[in-house]
Amino acid sequence: MIRRKFFSFTKEEATRQYIIFLLKKMKNYKNFNFKVEVPFRIHNLNKRLDILVSLQKNKPYIIIECKAPNIEITQKTFDQISRYNKIIKSPYLMISNGIQNLFFQIDKTQKKFIFLRKIP
Repeated sequence: MIRRKFFSFTKEEATRQYIIFLLKKMKNYKNFNFKVEVPFRIHNLNKRLDILVSLQKNKPYIIIECKAPNIEITQKTFDQISRYNKIIKSPYLMISNGIQNLFFQIDKTQKKFIFLRKIP
């Protein structure tokens, strides 16, 4: 149990739980490595990260943006997670709708995505 509270089980939540399960099984991450629906502020607006993975205390490792399976991953999704990462400064990013899982880094010098074949 990561959240320690009840929540609505939406399609996006199903994706979120699937990704947490996947990372725990494939990378052996533990519950304490995950923070879910992490609030933060960007340009005076309240936002939230779907999942933040930290391997060291208070040091972001992966920001994960989850979408419902029926939601297409578009340029808008990449723009969203890029804006979030300007604040969070995580070395790795992931976008998932439960069907398509994309892992990448941002090349800061060339300002582009570097797609990865494996989960970081």
